[in-house]
Amino acid sequence: MIQSAEEFVRLRSSEDAAEYHRAAHEEADVSVWLDVIDKYPDMRFWVAHNKTVPLEILELLASDPDVRVRSFVATKRKINIDLLQKLALDEDDTVRAAVTRHRRATTELIESLLDDESWFVRDAANEALAKRTISRGLA
Repeated sequence: MIQSAEEFVRLRSSEDAAEYHRAAHEEADVSVWLDVIDKYPDMRFWVAHNKTVPLEILELLASDPDVRVRSFVATKRKINIDLLQKLALDEDDTVRAAVTRHRRATTELIESLLDDESWFVRDAANEALAKRTISRGLA
């Protein structure tokens, strides 16, 4: 278990594959994640990458000023429909497009993005709906 923000940064910055792996896979208390986010803003992206990061932290990172962080949060398997709905309203089209590809995105949520101002999001929504139609036809 990762015990401190400093330990996470050291693990993540390490060239040792085993330590790098620990940064991506080991748990930490919520207080440790909050400390990383507060003290090391450049590590927020890597906090989102951690496989065990709790939903509470992902909810915080979904409002991060860095679009890369928000986009990655939109791809996390553990996020729920409430968080997907929030991210579907994100100012950045890459975040909204990522929502269309999420396995938990409802058909209704994807359909709501068919009229998005961005062609990129509209195309992603159309593609996601087409894949759902195809997979239903094959089932």
